[in-house]
Amino acid sequence: MKIVFDFGAVLFRWHPPSFLARVWAHRVADEVEGAAVAKDFFQAYSGDWGAFDQGLADAPTTADRIHARTGWPREDIVAVMDAVPSELKLIEGSAALILELKAQGHTLHFLSNMPEPYADYLEQTFPLKDWFVSGVFSGRVKQSKPSREIFDLALEQFGAKPDEVLFLDDHPDNIAAAKALGWHTHLFTTPELARQDLVRRELLPA
Repeated sequence: MKIVFDFGAVLFRWHPPSFLARVWAHRVADEVEGAAVAKDFFQAYSGDWGAFDQGLADAPTTADRIHARTGWPREDIVAVMDAVPSELKLIEGSAALILELKAQGHTLHFLSNMPEPYADYLEQTFPLKDWFVSGVFSGRVKQSKPSREIFDLALEQFGAKPDEVLFLDDHPDNIAAAKALGWHTHLFTTPELARQDLVRRELLPA
């Protein structure tokens, strides 16, 4: 079984409500407001941000588009975009899970919706090549989850058939898309629950 990790909110912290409350304190008072603002800023990873995710628009173009759509000051938008790497902190429990899986001899890959600048940052900051045999970033293949195209590209990259893969992702839509294509899936919430599922599947010892 090849095990495939999503990145945002699975291996790296990604929680837009608290992130926006932190970096946009002058505009976002708390996480409740952060959740509302995130809907406009990230558009559920469609629209302007979706094009950025897919590598169809660069960072300056994305900032221009968000500014034109929302009227927020462009420099404020750029400040948020520049702060994203500070949000992508390693989730220690997930990193421990990766090391445990590798110690058990499992082959690990990744499949992440990630704009190219942030993909570059993660590669430069974390030992992805030590953890994963290979991986797919949406910004580099011009496709994004939950489209079938990126799952097909991933299988080709991983040298796997759908039923040979277990995919861990935190977004129900992505899990549903993978499951419809015959992948084994785990809807990620915490490293602890993920480990319980891996034990149940006899991929890790109890």
